[in-house]
Amino acid sequence: MTSNKYLGVDIGGTKIQVGIVQEGELIQEVRFETSATASKEQILAELAHNLAPLVTADVVGIGIGVPGLVDEEEGIVHNVQNIPSWREVHLKQHLAIYFDKPVYLTNDANAFAIGEKMYGQGRPYANLVGLALGTGLGAGIVINHQVYSGTLSSAGEFGMIPYLDKTIEDYCSGKFFSQRTGRVGAEWHALAQQGDAEALALYDELGRHLGRALHIILYAIAPEAIFLGGSVSQGYEFFRDGLYETLGAFPFRQVTDRLVVAPSLLGNAAVLGAAALCHMKQATPHAQPALAL
Repeated sequence: MTSNKYLGVDIGGTKIQVGIVQEGELIQEVRFETSATASKEQILAELAHNLAPLVTADVVGIGIGVPGLVDEEEGIVHNVQNIPSWREVHLKQHLAIYFDKPVYLTNDANAFAIGEKMYGQGRPYANLVGLALGTGLGAGIVINHQVYSGTLSSAGEFGMIPYLDKTIEDYCSGKFFSQRTGRVGAEWHALAQQGDAEALALYDELGRHLGRALHIILYAIAPEAIFLGGSVSQGYEFFRDGLYETLGAFPFRQVTDRLVVAPSLLGNAAVLGAAALCHMKQATPHAQPALAL
């Protein structure tokens, strides 16, 4: 008898990543664009249409990470980042009826943290933060081997904290490149790989801003490890020195000496985490399960 299959879905502001997960392995994966400026109904219809080929009879549940406020019990998402029409969407109900499958939701950064904890470098740590640096900035928090979501999955919104003239997200995500230069981060990453001085200087500045963001996380949570995901983390080698130089100014040296900061080695941590959420919810429906294999 083969083990169950779960569908993990990571909804982003510009793309949606989907995978079929079996025994912790991603056995099939697809990506498709998000019609971010379309109506709520059109986006829901496109989502269901694109998921349909993957929701086969042997898929026993669907787990979804969403970049917004999430009522996990009712399955309602609010104020989805970079999708203006998704102010209030009964996503769980819509997909559960459409596919006749159980559906479970959480914030996308929580899904990333779950994936890193369950299948990545986070396995040894009881307390960690998964920091997703992409179109925006989100954080998933694991405390004593359990996800801490807070009200409406809104815990860990460090990106919304005021910083300089804007917010932390404006200086520590893809917005840093687009707002500063009018060019997307992928272009600057390509230039940095070629040794372009301006690109390297931008990445160094981003690293210093990110280091200040880590100060806040350390003051608030003091995790053992912080793992970086999202498209911006692909430039880690270019902003690492600036990050660590700023991190070195943190006043509690005993804390930073023990801290692990590293880019995720899982290119699909959020998809794996969404599928794992589904698995755990079905296994322990009335309890908050510990994230351990």
